[in-house]
Amino acid sequence: MRNSPARNPIPYPYMAFSDALRIKPVVKNLTGDPLVVSLSPGSPLFDVVDIHDQRAFQNLLDEWMKDHYTFGLASYLENRETVLSRYPQMKEEKRFFHLGLDIILPLGTPLCAPLDARVAVRGYEAGDGNYGAHVLLIHESPHFETFYSFYGHLNRERLPDAGQQFAAGEVFAFIGDFHENGNWFHHTHLQVITQKGLDQGYLSKGYCAAEDLADMDSLCPSPLPLFKTR
Repeated sequence: MRNSPARNPIPYPYMAFSDALRIKPVVKNLTGDPLVVSLSPGSPLFDVVDIHDQRAFQNLLDEWMKDHYTFGLASYLENRETVLSRYPQMKEEKRFFHLGLDIILPLGTPLCAPLDARVAVRGYEAGDGNYGAHVLLIHESPHFETFYSFYGHLNRERLPDAGQQFAAGEVFAFIGDFHENGNWFHHTHLQVITQKGLDQGYLSKGYCAAEDLADMDSLCPSPLPLFKTR
């Protein structure tokens, strides 16, 4: 009889299947289906709003969501060349593929730690098109390999302190407004980063080039397993 493999910590995202832990909702009390928004080239959205006018886009989202949706989503690995081509560095490096999940929420919505966490980084990135106020949580456990979850476009005045610890389900940050979130529509950019991804600089990269897509599963894997609504 062959020996069973040693019980090593489970890598992300397979820890989501473990009976030893439960991933808590990043946002409490979300109900119903999400409003799914396409920001990819050719999206019909671009026929009804100037996507570079984020306030006009926010007004459209408010109209669509009112009385119909408690949250919206915009996709991981979506090609956003139309949105990003106005930014010289993104255009030069052809980094158009979105490495996070955009969770569209009302201004000021509290965000909760999906697992027990410690604040590894809290900061502010000024300038239109950037993250604005942001937080990087580190998740450590005997049950899974250490990984990080990143949240951008937050309220700058209510950021947690570096090193602060949060239990799963505990509020740690809030959705920010235009003046503090990089001048984006109201949402958070949720990105999962492995230790390898952090070592390769993906804390400051929310997008990658097409040539990098094959490596993303080991650097910035899909955040969808970390986003629960109940």
